[in-house]
This record gives sequence, structure tokens and C-alpha cells, in this order.
Amino acid sequence: MDNRLNGIFSSFSPLHYELFPSYRVIDNFSDCFVFNVHSKQKNNKTCTYQLDSMVIESSSFPFTAIVVTDGSIKNEVAISILYTHTHNNPIAKTVHHTVHITSTKAKLFVIRCGINQASNQDSISKIIVITNSIYAAKKIFDLSSHPFQIYLVAILTELWQFFLWHYNNSIEFWECSSCLNWSLYKMVNNETKAYNPTLLFSCKIS
Repeated sequence: MDNRLNGIFSSFSPLHYELFPSYRVIDNFSDCFVFNVHSKQKNNKTCTYQLDSMVIESSSFPFTAIVVTDGSIKNEVAISILYTHTHNNPIAKTVHHTVHITSTKAKLFVIRCGINQASNQDSISKIIVITNSIYAAKKIFDLSSHPFQIYLVAILTELWQFFLWHYNNSIEFWECSSCLNWSLYKMVNNETKAYNPTLLFSCKIS
């Protein structure tokens, strides 16, 4: 388990190459990422079945990493936990906590950590991120001006390197609402809510 206090993104530059059309991930690798969002027409049972089927199918491929993330804010402390699995086996658990940060920023940070963790495994060619914050994940590919650009540039830089490594590499984002009570997400969600960090430097700002 890797506990980190106040993880910091690199400084944002408005001239970063990812913001230029000829270099953007959304322009060069549009076929390498996909979002699986629950429609209002699907009931919870159907959504749970789809998640179960996806995990069962993915577990038979050793080159797929499944990242399950969750985050919450208690007493102004943001807590994010992610589990990374490959070939039906957990390979890493990471815990992050910080102060004075919004929920969206915390969720973007933990998504980046999951992508980094999975892409650093040499054999991984497909990353599946399961999150209850699909709206935050979608902001990664929203290059309009908004307060989260510093976070999306850092994530897109990771994805650019991952996609460039091999033309078959890809990432999927799966929505998992807390109300589904789905087993893998429930485990991470329960641990996130129960986790009580001891901040050594509570005055730090992420």
C-alpha cells in the first residue's frame, strides 16, 4: 500500500503541446478510448450484469489492467483509494489523502494515478477504469477552458505515451454508480469511507 500526502501535479502551461490540435490525444488517438455510461433506460440489475461480464471477460486476458477508484471528502480531507487488478489478481492498492481540494480534483488525481500505475506494467495493453465519477473522467478530454486543465494535461501526457507505445493500446472508462452495490466497487467504497488518515502536515495545500 502506498500512502501519499498531498500529491502534486506538474505546473500547468497554456502552451503545453497537448493543447495544440496536431498533438492532442483526442485528434491522434480518438479510437483508443471509450466511455461506457449507464443510460436511464438500464436498470441496476442490467448495469451490474454488464460490469460482471466485463470483468469476467477481461480476467482471461493477462494484458488487461482493471482499475477501480473511489474518493470522498470528510472534514475537508479528500481520500482516494484505487485497486489495480490484472488477470484476476490484485497487483496494487494505493491510498491518497490531501486537504483543501475539491472532489473533482481528487477524482482526477486518482484516475491519473491508476493510469500511471497500469501503464507502467510493461505487458499491459488495455486499461479499464471503473469509477462512479464518469463526469470527471470525461473532463480529461474536454480541452475547453476550465479550472481542471492542469489535471487533464498531466493525464493526457500519460495517455499519449501509453497509446504511442503500441498502436493496439487502449483505455475504457466504465461508470459504476454507488447505488449499484457492485462487489468490486463496494469494497473500495467501504474502505474509502472507513479510512481515517493522520495528516502530518495538515497546513499543506494540494
